[in-house]
Formats: sequence, structure tokens, C-alpha cells
Amino acid sequence: MNLITADPVDRNHFPVDEWALVETEFDVAQQGRNETLFTVGNGYLGLRGNLDEGRDGHAYGTYVNGFHETWPIQHAEEAYGFARVGQTIVNVPDAKIIRLYVDDEPFVLSKADILRHSRRLDFSDGLLTREIEWRTPSGKHVLIRSRRMVSFTDRHLAIIDYEVEMLDAEASILISSQLLNRQDGVDEYQVNLLKEGGAFDPRKAESFRDRVLQPRLKRIEDTRYLLGFSTTNSRMTIACGIEHDLLTDNEWDQTSHIEDDLATHAYRIKAKPGRPVRLLKNISYHTSRSVPARELADRCSRTLDRAREMSTEEHFRQQRAWLTDFWSRSDVEIEGQPAIQQAVRWNLFQLAQSTARTDGGGIAAKGVSGSGYGGHYFWDTEVYVLPFLSYTAPVVARNALRFRQSMLEPARARAAELNQRGALFPWRTINGEESSAYYAASTAQYHIDADISYALMQYVAATGDDDFLNRGAIDILVETARMWADLGFWRSNGDDNFHIHGVTGPDEYTTVVNDNLYTNVMARANLRSAVRAVASLQAIDGPAHARMVARLGLGDDELDEWARAAERMHIPFDERAGIHPQDAAFLEKELWDLENTPPSKRPLLLHYHPLVIYRFQVLKQADVVLALHLQGHEFTTRQKRSDFEYYEALTTGDSTLSAVVQSIIAAEVGYHDLALRYFLSSLFVDLADLHRNTSDGIHVASTGGVWSALVYGFGGMRDHNGRITLEPRLPEAWTRVSFRITLRGTRVRADVMQDAITLTVETGDTATVSVHGRPIELTAGFPVTVPLDDQGPRLTGAPTTSDIEGSRRADGSLVTASIPRITVNP
Repeated sequence: MNLITADPVDRNHFPVDEWALVETEFDVAQQGRNETLFTVGNGYLGLRGNLDEGRDGHAYGTYVNGFHETWPIQHAEEAYGFARVGQTIVNVPDAKIIRLYVDDEPFVLSKADILRHSRRLDFSDGLLTREIEWRTPSGKHVLIRSRRMVSFTDRHLAIIDYEVEMLDAEASILISSQLLNRQDGVDEYQVNLLKEGGAFDPRKAESFRDRVLQPRLKRIEDTRYLLGFSTTNSRMTIACGIEHDLLTDNEWDQTSHIEDDLATHAYRIKAKPGRPVRLLKNISYHTSRSVPARELADRCSRTLDRAREMSTEEHFRQQRAWLTDFWSRSDVEIEGQPAIQQAVRWNLFQLAQSTARTDGGGIAAKGVSGSGYGGHYFWDTEVYVLPFLSYTAPVVARNALRFRQSMLEPARARAAELNQRGALFPWRTINGEESSAYYAASTAQYHIDADISYALMQYVAATGDDDFLNRGAIDILVETARMWADLGFWRSNGDDNFHIHGVTGPDEYTTVVNDNLYTNVMARANLRSAVRAVASLQAIDGPAHARMVARLGLGDDELDEWARAAERMHIPFDERAGIHPQDAAFLEKELWDLENTPPSKRPLLLHYHPLVIYRFQVLKQADVVLALHLQGHEFTTRQKRSDFEYYEALTTGDSTLSAVVQSIIAAEVGYHDLALRYFLSSLFVDLADLHRNTSDGIHVASTGGVWSALVYGFGGMRDHNGRITLEPRLPEAWTRVSFRITLRGTRVRADVMQDAITLTVETGDTATVSVHGRPIELTAGFPVTVPLDDQGPRLTGAPTTSDIEGSRRADGSLVTASIPRITVNP
């Protein structure tokens, strides 16, 4: 992976502003990236940062979380248990469009004579604002301003405030507001982003060649328009509503038009200079798996009715108030680093936009910013996003876990289909069913069961919400523990260990292996959590325990089996190499020569057949190193350093899930400079389009990982077994990092400096943490400062594949892998 050491953003186009992303010049060549960067959303509804006028677009995207179409997966060769039905998020009708004509000249930004241009996504008020001065072909000067918002307080509402003012001459202005179900592009009815140039890229969404949205309703009520549709195969329904209000001192008239796929309300204004024309456009979307479109249209009308009860400015004030509360819980401040501060806040703001109003729905890999990965939910949520939510927005975390709980029945069915007891959650899904056609790198990643259980127990420990666990979420622990107990086996050749074979770990460049370390370590934690939770429920609530036992048919012998399997779980370790092999056969493979792999051949998955990649020691993303983070208490410091050094040299970073984890462990084992480089590479992954696919949507897991890299990495927080410990380790150039974590209702601010950490209770009463092994009792009104005397060694350099001594001898025997001695700075 090419790590960055400095700010990679073009500051001529995007100046530093700690509370906003600001664009000062329009670049049509970068519209795909910029549409993603300037998305506004709330977790349910997302409007890509397309221009208001509906032109110069890369992907005219409007997305509703979970609203999808299904399609039959065509396998070249069929086999039992393959995923049969694909799922892809639908690009819903676009309500953003407001076309502008001055003296019948269309305003097209890429062709217009622009005197000044700015666009600003404000993190403190949640508004996307734009201001442009246009000189028309006849020499008239026009000022265009707009504000766009997707509401955090009303999940079904978006607002556009669009203003045009003639500065120096009269003109005839036409403003055409539209609600459009697009029918353009290569497909007859294009609803998803096409794979560019026909090139293979599994990260992009599928496209359809048949009509997806079937018209079901169209309605006009004065300046209010409603369109309703149902998807062809999944039978989901959607209704979209827009309503208008024109404010101006100029003379004007209006016309209306509606058809199945288009609603248009047009205003013609005799505009005089200095008299602005302001159009207020309220927008509503409602979706359902079964409710008729006409009922959803009624819901849209009620949303629009409520919106009219307040002024637009009041809606904007509510948005700012919501975000004020969000930042009071979630902000991470980096003193004296304005460019990094801006990027951190952009990433945290994306977490809000991707999760805040999911309200019991899933959290997609791209949020609601694009169609990448088909709008699917992965393990990204539990491992990379839930830590942030559990410690800053526990209500949202609970909702995300409730969504997984709602998928338990299809997970049971999937386990049965794969001849397992218990439940097996789908690797990628929208509706709860597995939708990945490539089982080796998807279905075989059974570790998703353990990831979900890990996130559940992390949430319960952070919040103290035992009621959520005891009132039904415990079923997740029981059914996933059953799956592990059934999937694994005991060897009978004198090896009294529990083994798990035929699985894929997080690293998708190594598939269907035996005893993947990450899987085994996480499965062990899953089994132990289930045993403890069942015993705890029996001790504190006998009737609830009895209901759970009856509901799940749980026997005492199962608990004994789980405890024994956890105790005897096989954890691969190579004594000669001094490292944990990623799996039972990993060290037997040849090393991939990453140093001599040209950039034109990266990422590997787009340039090499999977069988080529699978034959080598090479990683798409952190695997063992991720286990070192999530289950760090199970490894010694020496083991962590040896493992990190070995796998650091083999990891391509082709996945955006990797850098944040490598940053956390690099900081822990002493590679502070390398930790910062990994952090910067994850921090700017979208802002600088480092993986060249930001146009498909935000990398939501990476945004969550940015928070983890700051809090777990540089802040040194660990939460193993529910105990909060802090061992900070700041980069040398940083003077202070401040972050907040909410512990069982008490919000604690940590101010980390090079030589001390100050802990302050901001809300609530008391909390207990440990700093470098020293227990600290925190009480409201009494900040505690703890000196940081020993932050461990600082290691220089970064291992490469050339540092690893071979892999196999000529006779086929294994050569001991090793890393050269690392220089330790005094």
C-alpha cells in the first residue's frame, strides 16, 4: 500500500476549513468524486451532491436505505446452497432537480461563464450551500444561491432553498422544479450506476436492463406533486412528494405537468435587478416492503403538511440543534492540525449521515451516498461502525443491533441450508438473505456470526443495557454459539483441540482454509459470551431465562460443550517463526513480491485470477492484525509486535478496511510514525479518492475506522471484557487530542497530551477507567490529570517482503519466517 505522509487534498480547490468542506472551483472531471463528498443524508434518505440544475452529473443518485430490487443470480455452474437471488439498491426518482433559464438560456455550469463559484458542506448545520455568479451570453449578471438539507429530525424530509437574483439587468427567468424517474443512458431504464466502460469491478453495483420502477400513482394538489412506484421483482413500494412555495416581489406565473415518470412545476418570472426570486421546495420519500403506493403517498402528504407548519429557517435551526448535540458527544479535536481536523470532522459527519435515522434498518457499506456494493450490509457495521455508535450514540447502536436481531430467522434458515445448527448470518445482504454469488470470499466468511456477537457484547458493556440482551438479543449469542459448536470438530488423534475448517477470514486473498486465526479467536469469544450471558440471565431473571430456554430449546449440555470448545479452541502458532499463522497452511505458501508489483496491477483483485492470488502469502486486508485489536487481551505484547511486523510486509491495503486497523496496532507496538501514515491514508481515503472509487459512494467502514484509529490507536483505549483502559500514544508532531466516550450514561472527555491525560465527566455522575494500569474513579466536577511517563519504545522503519527470509526450501520444507531486528529509539 502506498502510504501518505502529508495532506493529499488539492487545497486550491478545497481550502482548509475545520467545520466545512468547501469547493472553490467547479471541475466537471471530478464530478463523480465530488457528488459523493457533497452528499447530504440522514441514514434513511441520501441525496448525492448533484448540481441543483440536474446537469453535468456523473451519477444522478437519490437513495433510500434498504429500498432494493431483486434479480436471479445466474451461476455458470450450479451447486446446492449457492445464493439464488441478488439484491441491489435502487436509484429512486430524483427530486433535486431545479432547472434554470435566463432569457431562455439554460444554465449549464460546465459551459457557463462563471465569475465566482463556491460550494460548502457545513458540518455544524448540516446544510449544503452554493453560491455562483453567472454572466449570461448577453452579458447579464446572475447570482444563484441554494441550500440543501436532508433532515435529521424528520427522516422522511428534505428541503431545497433555491434563490436567483438579477444583479444588473431585467430578465425573463424560468425555474422548472422536477421530480424525475430517470430513463436515460445505455439501459432503456437506467436505475443503477453502470460499470464504467464495461470493466469488471465487483465493488460496483449491478445494473438493470429492464424497467425496475413500475408506475402506480400520480397526483397533483396545487403545488404538491406525488408519484408512486413498485419494484418489478421485490415488490417494494415507494412514494415521492414535492411541494413548492415561491417568494418574490417580481411578477410571475406558473404551470404544472405530471406523467408517470415526471412531475414538473414551472415558474416564469419577470425579474428586475435587486429583487431575488426564492423557491422553497420540500421533498418527502416513504418506502415499504408491502404497503400500497397510495398509502405511502398519504404519508408523504402528512410529512409535507408538517413541514409547512414551520418556516424553512426553523427547520434549519432544528438541524443545527441536532448537530450541536451530535458534536457534543462525538467530536474529536486535534490541536494545531487544521487540515487533519477538517478531514476528521468530515469523516465523523459521514457517520452521522449514514447511521442517524436508520431507525431499525441496516447500515450499508456506502451509507446512502452511492450505489457501490449494491447498497448491501456487511460485517463492516459491527466491527468498524458500532464501536463509534456504542460510545457516542447508543440509541443508534441499539437500533443497528435490533436490525440484526430481526434477521435471525433467515439466518437460521441459511445455517440449515449449509447443514449447520443455529444461525448463520449472510455475508452481504439487504433483505436478510445471502446475495453473494462468490461463496469462497463471501459465504465462507462465517466469522460474521462472531463479529455480530462481539458488537452486541461491546454495546451491552458500554451502555449497561442488559435489558436489551435479556429480552431477546441473547438469542443471537445462543444461535451463533450453536453454529460454532456444530461447525467445529474435535480431532481424535491425540490432539484434544477444537478445530474449525473450511472458512475464510477477513482477508479475501486467502479463502476456504483450516483454522483461520481470526475466525477461531472470535469464535472462542462468541462461545464464551454465550455461556456467560445465559448464566447471568439465569442468575438475575429466572422467568426470563426459562422463557429463553423454552423458546430456543436450550439444553445444559450445550453450555458445557460451548465452554469446553472455547477452552480448547485451536489457536495456530508457529514456534520457529514466532508468529501466529493466518491459517493452518499459510506459511507453506510462496511470498508475493509486493515491492516489485507495479501500481498498474493494483488492486490485485482487478488484475489477477483468484487462483493466482490464493497460492501466495499476500493479504488484501488485516486479518491476524485485526484479531490483535479486537481480542488484544488474548495476545502478549511480544506476539503482537512479531505478528504485526510479519503481516505488515504482506498486506496490500487493497481494502479500505485495513489501514485503520494497522494504524491501531502500529501505535500499540511502537511504530508511531507508521501508525500516523496509516491513519492519514484512511483519513483521506475519500477526500483524496485514494482508492479511485469514491464516485461509487463513501467508504462508511473507513469513516468509522477513523474514529477507532484516533480513540483506540492514539488514545490507547481498550474495552476488553467491559473494562475501559487507556494507554495513549500520540504522534510526535501532535500536541493534544480530545475525544468523548459515553460509559453507561456518563460522558467522559479525554484530553490526551504528550506527557499527561486529563479525564473530565461532562454529563452524568461517575465512571471508572484505568490509565496505564492505574484505576481512576471519575466524578462530575472533579477532573483528573494523570502523567504519562512510559509510552513504550518508538520503532523506526517498516518491514517489507524483502525482509522476510524466504518461504520454502528446494525440498519443500518450511523455512522459518523472520523479520530483521528493528531499531529502537531511546
